[in-house]
Formats: sequence, C-alpha cells, structure tokens
Amino acid sequence: MQTETDHRPPPPEPDPRATEARASVPAAPVRRKRPATVAALLAAVLALVLGACGGGGGGASGTSSSGKDGSDKGSSATAAADRIEPLGGPAPTPVLPATVASADGRKVTVRSTDRIVPLTGGLSEIVFTLGLGKDVVARDITATFQQAAKLPLVTRAHDVSAEGVLSLHPGLVLAEDSTGPAEAIQQIRAAGVPLVIVKTATSLDDVGPRIDAVAAALGVRPAGDKLRERTAQRIAAVRKAIPAAADKPRVAFLYLRGTASVYLIGGRGSGADSLIAAAGGEDAGVASGLDKDFTPITSEALVKAAPDVILVMTKGLESVGGVDGLEKVPGVAQTPAGLDRRVVAIDDGTLLNFGPRTDVVLRQLADGIHRKAAQ
Repeated sequence: MQTETDHRPPPPEPDPRATEARASVPAAPVRRKRPATVAALLAAVLALVLGACGGGGGGASGTSSSGKDGSDKGSSATAAADRIEPLGGPAPTPVLPATVASADGRKVTVRSTDRIVPLTGGLSEIVFTLGLGKDVVARDITATFQQAAKLPLVTRAHDVSAEGVLSLHPGLVLAEDSTGPAEAIQQIRAAGVPLVIVKTATSLDDVGPRIDAVAAALGVRPAGDKLRERTAQRIAAVRKAIPAAADKPRVAFLYLRGTASVYLIGGRGSGADSLIAAAGGEDAGVASGLDKDFTPITSEALVKAAPDVILVMTKGLESVGGVDGLEKVPGVAQTPAGLDRRVVAIDDGTLLNFGPRTDVVLRQLADGIHRKAAQ
C-alpha cells in the first residue's frame, strides 16, 4: 500500500486533475507531458475513481459536509460498493481494424482489443462501462472500483512502468495527455503496441467526447453513442433538480496534501469550476480573479475569495487532520466557510473524473453546497 511521505523542500505544485489516485504518493516530482493550458503544474498526485452510477443502480461514493457544531452534515454516501454500471445487454462486438486520431495528432490503427491496458482510472471506467471490462488485463493505480480491483498494477508510484505494460502483451493501450513519463509512452509505442491518447477532461463539455474517443478506439461506436446518451441524460436530470438559488453560494475548491505541504486553490480551468457552476454555485477562485487553474493558497487569496463553502477531496481533508486541521490552513478560519465550518468532502475518485458517473458527483456537490450551515 502506498503512503504519503513528507518532504523538505516541498515538491513542485501538482496538477490535481492529471492522475487521480496518485495522491497517495506525492513524493517525487512527476515528469509528465502537460497540456499547454496547465504547463506550469508539473506533478500529478490524485486518486479518482467514482463510487457510483447515477439513476439505475451503481454504488455511491463518499461525500460529507460539516456544520458549525462540528457534526457531519453530509450524506452517508458509503452505503454501496464502489462499482461501475455497465450498459445493459450483451457486451458489444468490436468492429476492427479501427483507425482513430490520437490526441497527440497521430493516427493509430487498432487491430485487437483482446488485451486492453487503460492507464488512468477514468479511462478504465469507460472501458468497463462500455462492457469490455473482461478484456482489460491491467490497471493504473487510479482504477480502484470493484470490478478492476484485482487486476495487476502497471504503475510505480506516480509513473507508468513501460516494462510492466509490455510484459502483458497488450493489444491496445489507452492513455491521457497527462500520462507519463514521456519515456514510458515512447517505449510502449516503439514496441509496436497501438497506443491511443485521449485528451484530459476539464469540464462537463468533455464528458461526451471522452466517451466517444474511447469507444472509437475500441471499435464499439454504437455502444459509445448509447453510453454518451445515457450519461448526458443522467447529468441533465441532476441539473434539472438543482435549486435555482437567488444568491449562488461561493465555493472554493482546495487541493490539499498536508504531508507533502501542498496547498492549492482552484481557479479558472481547474475542472472543479465547471462542476461548481453546474451545481448552482459560483467558483470563489474564479470570482476572485484567479485565472490559473491552481494557485498556492495564501491568507490573502482565501480572504479575497470569501467562500461560503469549501470543497475538498476526502484524502486531502484527512491529510490535514479533518475539518479541525483545515481551519489551521492559512486564511481558512477567516472565510465565511471556515467560520461556519461548511466543508464538502467528496471521494478523490469522484470529483474530476468526467465520465459515466459524473451525474453522481454533480448530485453530491449540489446537495453539499446548497445545504444550510448549522446554526
């Protein structure tokens, strides 16, 4: 089991979107190829695997919120197992060969999906939901949902192990443009393995194209169309049920890794900003003028952001000692959220996944931010 370790000096600022579950090992800087919009953020340290499917029956992932009295004000959200919900009916039959455009500009021809290796938990989730989980032979550390839990890991701490991937003789490798190190990606390609890169998602608008890209690479476009429609309908249903508040709560997304001394506030392009807006809130970082996706937390920045609610990931909250420890982060205690102890914590595997279970994330977030503070 990987654990966090403290460092002196602190590691470079991470990109909390890049590889979800890698929060458990924030030790070494991650050598990753980053999209131009987030090039300043060099390392990735997070864990993202959602715990539920909306509507028809998946599990529910953890979410909690604390009020002024210190009591837990959030949903129990751990009542069901962390499982994905595959599409109904028999598994689709891939139509191959399929030639697709990889996000790095290459054309890749996929001739077999017998042995699939998805290199992020989000991509694994889509493959399993499309019904091809039986063909997946390995997982990245970020794929922690129940159906994938027993698969062998092909990552070492933050990084993909090219040797581990190649030892499994994959017919297809799926990666994101944040997956690294670059040398490992090059080594896998040099071995002649079809490798398709999917653009990292940062907003609700990316959910459909992300599903399409994976389905096309697998040669199951009709199943992709079905999953995209199901996912869009579920997200729309959640959005329709969100109350139209006259005064939108200001919500600050804080990315915390206390043992690594990493404390960031989300701004424009963090991914959380899109979810907060869809949940009927206002991103406090964006509203206060933070145009970078993530910025180191300062007392001044938090006081200026003046959030009514603080959004965190569960492992991040644990890393600073819970809500009591969060109040010791510079500036938190001086915000309306800090004074009222209005904290919404969602599992690391849920918040920034942007996939088939994003409707559950949105529902949890809306429930949390619109719940009144305890008096």
